[in-house]
Amino acid sequence: MSHHILKANCKTVHLGGFSHQLEPALIINSGDRVDVETYTGYYLYDQAPEDFFTPEFLEICHNLPAEKKVGLGPHLLTGPIYINDAQPGDVLEIILENIYPSLGMGFNSIRRGWGALPEEFTEAKLNFIRLDLEKKFAEFPPNSGIKIPLQPFFGILGVATEHTRRSSIPPGSYGGNIDCRELQVGSRIFLPVFVPGGLFSIGDGHSAQGDGEINVTAIETSMNGTIQIKLRKDLQISFPMAETSTDIISFGFGKTLDAAFELALKQMISWLEKFFGLSAEDAYILCSLAVNFHITQVVNNPQKGVHGMLPKSILPKE
Repeated sequence: MSHHILKANCKTVHLGGFSHQLEPALIINSGDRVDVETYTGYYLYDQAPEDFFTPEFLEICHNLPAEKKVGLGPHLLTGPIYINDAQPGDVLEIILENIYPSLGMGFNSIRRGWGALPEEFTEAKLNFIRLDLEKKFAEFPPNSGIKIPLQPFFGILGVATEHTRRSSIPPGSYGGNIDCRELQVGSRIFLPVFVPGGLFSIGDGHSAQGDGEINVTAIETSMNGTIQIKLRKDLQISFPMAETSTDIISFGFGKTLDAAFELALKQMISWLEKFFGLSAEDAYILCSLAVNFHITQVVNNPQKGVHGMLPKSILPKE
């Protein structure tokens, strides 16, 4: 197994989406670890304070090649990472070993026409939020005494599909803009592979976010981390699943919360059938008795998200 460093620069990032036509930023083997660098706030270089950027980030903002702009989303993603021997039908296991903000500032924005209450909050608003990286909190509003613990995670963890220019905004079977705050250090996500090499990309760092992400954004933060990627040919899943130290997580995405919830429930039932041998009826009952369903996000149009959490403490010990 090898350990790689993937810095963010004009050759290793792409903007706005996923594409199987992108050249890999890095080629690795199953089990390799990658120290990865990501930036956020690509469109803010003329509005942000100086300490929001590094010279390398500004270089990306000013000189990112046109062929690296592959979708309509606002997200700057690092990758794609090509995993040798990964083929459609396989699964990538992404282990999140370390996640930390690289700069002491993030932002939150209200966008007109977006969010959970677009008709009530009609004016665009951009707030830059300072992060106390030593004490690991952010104070908002400023000087209010309200301290939000930093709980960093990557909002986007996704693979390419045969779709040439897929927007980075909605999540899907490929992962993408899941925005699940449970995916912090120590967790892992399982993604189905759709194209040779998988072509995994990562970004959209969040230092703190509530379930729902209701005004469109979290504390959006340039984020670094260490991930390990394993190729799993022994798993067959068609939709993302995840695991934390305490829970098994299923995901559902849909145009309504009802549709997203139904899919998250069906994914959990399928997992219980496949990996624990439960009947569909018993799995359905168990979900009613023990699985907690949360609103992941309501803002990544046109896909809202729900995730179900099954406590591992109730499962039989291996």
